[in-house]
Amino acid sequence: MRISKSLFLKVSVALLLVAVFCLAIYLNAFKPNVKNNKDQELYIDTAYPVSSIGMILDSIVQDTFLITRLAKWMQLKQLKPGHYIIKAGSNNLKLVNKLRKGVQDPVTVVLNSIRDVYQLSGKLGNSLLPDSLEFLTMLQDSILLNKNNYTKDNILTAFIANTYQLYWTSTPERVLQRMIQENQTFWNKENRTQKLVERGLSKTDAYIIASIVEKETNIDNEKSDIAGVYINRLKTGMKLQADPTVVFALGLFGIQRVLLEHLKAESPYNTYFVEGLPPGPICMPSVTSLDAVINATPHDYLFFCARPGYDGSHAFAKTLSGHYENAKLYRNWLNAQRIR
Repeated sequence: MRISKSLFLKVSVALLLVAVFCLAIYLNAFKPNVKNNKDQELYIDTAYPVSSIGMILDSIVQDTFLITRLAKWMQLKQLKPGHYIIKAGSNNLKLVNKLRKGVQDPVTVVLNSIRDVYQLSGKLGNSLLPDSLEFLTMLQDSILLNKNNYTKDNILTAFIANTYQLYWTSTPERVLQRMIQENQTFWNKENRTQKLVERGLSKTDAYIIASIVEKETNIDNEKSDIAGVYINRLKTGMKLQADPTVVFALGLFGIQRVLLEHLKAESPYNTYFVEGLPPGPICMPSVTSLDAVINATPHDYLFFCARPGYDGSHAFAKTLSGHYENAKLYRNWLNAQRIR
């Protein structure tokens, strides 16, 4: 059977077109398509239809037309919310597959120097997809907190200061459960829980004391001694009389000097006014401060006072008379420096 030249030509052209089409698809799929030859971050806050892929990737890819065509050809229906790191040199196929599977890359969230649930909510709201109000609502949800054995006053104790990798789309409830897991891991390490049992302290007690220690000093090698003072006061039934609790109770976070009038504040957080510990922490303490409480130095000191000078160190005393002498020296220095 002889094939006519015209039929042969038509078949050849058809095969050539198929080959060109396949080559175009191949080149489209495997062509690097990331701008500036560096890793790019992509945040997608809601499920978008595939028709929006060009608009969403416009600042990241060099050619939105090619990737849009490939996404439709691969039957990508919608873009899943999330945080994605688009690696430098990624081709269209890798990019579409990543978005198709919704394979998120976690974001880094640093929790430290947090004063209260309002600052915590703001930090989480700025770092993750849910806004700060959603986090605050969760942190003040009495039913949810009670279910997890926390209260509105002590919920901050569920959070250990650290750097975390979290998924950007995590719900507030999922974040809380993750923090509770991290909390349990922290207390189970280095025999921390057993050490607290031996001291007669609960985890919440230790966290609250650590929050006071955190605000008393920036000098790490003093923290254990200061923690020991507060533990001694609790054991002897003395009021803690911690100036940072007064500052927290009044919300006067910018003052340089706590005065007698401040000590009269009628607040459960003012440890000059109430006996024992305040109902919750006055900040999120560092791990250094937590460990200072757990491993507090055994001593007989009941008092401490800032030393004259700007180094932030403290003078410790076993007796009230010794403390008065230290306090007098410090007050004289404050007056000489005109610090009011």
